[in-house]
Amino acid sequence: MLTESPLSPGTATHRETVLAGDHWSRVIKRGQVFRIVDLEGNQAADTLFYDAHDTDNRYSASDTIRHQGALYLTTGTQLMTTRGDVLLTIVADTCGRHDTLGGACSRESNTMRYAHEKEFMHACRDSFIRGAQTCGCGHDFGKRDITCNINFFMNVPVTPDGRLTFADGVSGPGRYVEMRAERDVLAIISNCPQLNNPCNAYNPTPIEVIIWGQGV
Repeated sequence: MLTESPLSPGTATHRETVLAGDHWSRVIKRGQVFRIVDLEGNQAADTLFYDAHDTDNRYSASDTIRHQGALYLTTGTQLMTTRGDVLLTIVADTCGRHDTLGGACSRESNTMRYAHEKEFMHACRDSFIRGAQTCGCGHDFGKRDITCNINFFMNVPVTPDGRLTFADGVSGPGRYVEMRAERDVLAIISNCPQLNNPCNAYNPTPIEVIIWGQGV
């Protein structure tokens, strides 16, 4: 559902541009509002969420889908954890559809989906690991901690026979998704570097992250 936010970037407490293919990580305090902006359109922002005080309690695609009774994320969606807690609530969305099934690209999946010579190419799992290592949150992350992610702005239709297809994006320049943190949340973003499918029009571009409020 398309909904705009009343918040102005000029009143934000934090603004930062994340370059194409780069990573970003930060703790979003309970009560803060967090926006991801697709600056140029059709860029996929692969994102992990964790309870900042117990990172074993993390975003769960299956629990989120079951809780809302829908495959795609938009305004009103509550992002659920593996233990049934609410991490964040989507409070505004000018894109209208975000994927929670397609997973994140890796060097291994690049070889399986595209060609063996694509293995060297940078991928989201690399960015996630780097973001986890540099988050400064005192958590000892490893590959096992890279689990379910959300692909904001990414279009992954499900066919009638249950297959996933990677299609042209449905976002556009300046569109955004905005969330309210319901607890202290660690967010790790990989601004997807993928060059082999149309999720970002074969052209990775920057995103912006904006945060309002001091939290509670």
